[in-house]
Amino acid sequence: MDASTTEPAADTTRAERFDRAPETALAWHREGKGAALATVVQTWGSAPRRVGSQLAISGDAEIEGSVSGGCVEGAVIVEALEAMEEGASRELEFGVSDDDAFAVGLACGGTIRVLVEPVGAALPEDMLAELCEIRAERTPAAYVVDLESGVRRIDRDGHADRFRMDRSGFEEDGRTFVAVHNPPLRLVVVGAVHIAQALVPMARIAGFDPVVIDPRETFGSAARFPGERILTDWPDDAVAEVGLDTRTALVLLTHDPKLDDPALMRALRSDCFYIGALGSTRTHAKRVERLAEAGFSEADIARIHGPVGLDIGASGPAEIAVSVLAQMVSVLRTVRS
Repeated sequence: MDASTTEPAADTTRAERFDRAPETALAWHREGKGAALATVVQTWGSAPRRVGSQLAISGDAEIEGSVSGGCVEGAVIVEALEAMEEGASRELEFGVSDDDAFAVGLACGGTIRVLVEPVGAALPEDMLAELCEIRAERTPAAYVVDLESGVRRIDRDGHADRFRMDRSGFEEDGRTFVAVHNPPLRLVVVGAVHIAQALVPMARIAGFDPVVIDPRETFGSAARFPGERILTDWPDDAVAEVGLDTRTALVLLTHDPKLDDPALMRALRSDCFYIGALGSTRTHAKRVERLAEAGFSEADIARIHGPVGLDIGASGPAEIAVSVLAQMVSVLRTVRS
């Protein structure tokens, strides 16, 4: 079958919808507008944006992103414009009282600290460009800044727990801030079946970018998966096109070894963080036999979660989808030896 792809009407990846502050700041700087990046470095109490959230501000007071959900953005913009003029970074602190919290959408009061870094001054252009290149490669990176010395660097390694937990924050010294830049989470589903129809929207709500693969065009149709990316090539070729990395989960739902096994074999040779395969215990035992005969080791095969999903007594496609999504998140966030 010839490769065919059904794409959403517009590019709706999480990375481009929600997390383009670094790229936008770099573009504004290179256009000569001036730019600064504001980053949430610490929070107390109720905070609408987590540590690591960013807001890009141009010299024309344009913005991209958010550090507070709107309640302190105006003050941050003013401070950022002044920081650009001075060519120096600033640490800001904002507090919202319990009495004022409801007006800005918070359940109770809270405090946030924000680091403002003018691009080309505090934050070197070449360093920001390197960070943007790493992000485009779908490679995890950590932007590390020592707030005492002003020394900055980019690490690709050495922050395994932070990468796994998507957790930016201060190191033990309280002055070295680590901003985690992870690629968007991605879910690749082989088999456009009823479970997939429930799983895909759930996964999108949970922050995954879904891709549906099924060479059977009757199953893998835009009518069944509106607005989603659908690949109708053979699964192993489609999986190779998408790519499987440390931020990707693969779920196999066809129940057909001819479709599942080729994609599964590619997955076992990849770094994807989760592999789940639908089927009974007996079906999985046969799957294990086939993979062993194909030369995969016991450790390789043990990466497969089969039968797929947590054992929650699920009944029906939607509940099975819940169990699969819960297992994916558990594997992603749980420390593994």
